[in-house]
Amino acid sequence: MKYRLIIFDFDGTLADSFQWFAGAINQLADRYKFNRIAPGEHEMLRGCDARAILKYLRVPLWKTPRIASHMRTLMNRDIERISSFPGVGQALRRLAQQGAQLGMVSSNSNKNIQLILGAENAGLFTYRECGVSIFGKAAQLRKILRTCRIPPPAAIYIGDELRDLDAARAVGIKFGAVAWGYTRLEALKAQAPDEIFLRVEALSADPPPRAEDL
Repeated sequence: MKYRLIIFDFDGTLADSFQWFAGAINQLADRYKFNRIAPGEHEMLRGCDARAILKYLRVPLWKTPRIASHMRTLMNRDIERISSFPGVGQALRRLAQQGAQLGMVSSNSNKNIQLILGAENAGLFTYRECGVSIFGKAAQLRKILRTCRIPPPAAIYIGDELRDLDAARAVGIKFGAVAWGYTRLEALKAQAPDEIFLRVEALSADPPPRAEDL
């Protein structure tokens, strides 16, 4: 196996939550006094990084912890409307059977992740850091690396946003971009990720497809 440690983001990577998020964010916009997102703006924003999106919506950084916490509460309320992407469970089980250690670094809550993945699939993750701040993923990736004592070259973080890519590079591990998440694949490819996954089943391919071949 190419990677001994495979760490996943959750929303947009394992959980199909974008449509729910797009509706929920406008509920919070009214409460926390930032710009709503019109349907025609989704594709434009899917090409931006997190800081550019916050600036566009006029969300000050100090408000983001409260907004994120409220978002997690709303998701828990609407949990039956959100599921994992088809094939995620099979891919995770195959990776575990191949001998990979699985980790999770996500801004979502442990409770929501457990409910969406189900107890069996959630139990495959040896390391789970949840409720992470919007720009706090690098610190949690470092924490997992220290805990498992796996060298950075043997680890990969798989995600769907530019901030996921930035976090992986900050700690010296590889980054795998998924094609089905919140950020458009073209925007991720422009930053030269180490791996690109066009389909969910490719997550458990051994070896994974090389970015330069796609």
